[in-house]
Amino acid sequence: MKLGIATDHGGFALKEDVLNRLRTAGHEVTDFGATTLDSGDDYPDYVVPLARAVVSGKVERGIAICGSGVGAAVCANKVVGIRAALIHDHFSARQGVEDDHMNILCMGGRTVGPEVAWDLVQTFVASRFSGAERHARRLAKVAALEAGRGAK
Repeated sequence: MKLGIATDHGGFALKEDVLNRLRTAGHEVTDFGATTLDSGDDYPDYVVPLARAVVSGKVERGIAICGSGVGAAVCANKVVGIRAALIHDHFSARQGVEDDHMNILCMGGRTVGPEVAWDLVQTFVASRFSGAERHARRLAKVAALEAGRGAK
């Protein structure tokens, strides 16, 4: 799968570990940075290009990491067409894709260890959107919100 990954200093070590594992597993991964550890960097500088790459189709899905994962999720969701979520558990990594068509997995480099992170990433990558009518209906309502048409 063509994936993208991004982080700031708070998730740098975890990003490097996940990136190496993904490449070893045969995935084509674009690294949106940070490429060096810099305690003064800012996650939007890396997460926004990742999110735009997902929306444009340059990559199929993305992984965004910051210290807690919260900032990365908030930032990514500001890009129209992104459905990012902070994930800490296996069920949500699968269900987020199957039901909500999540296209960016967010994690915290200070909250999730490398083995749990790898399980979450593998689950995220292996999962597929179900396409069930009720999920498509809900996603259409989310898309209407993004387009400024509001909800019921």
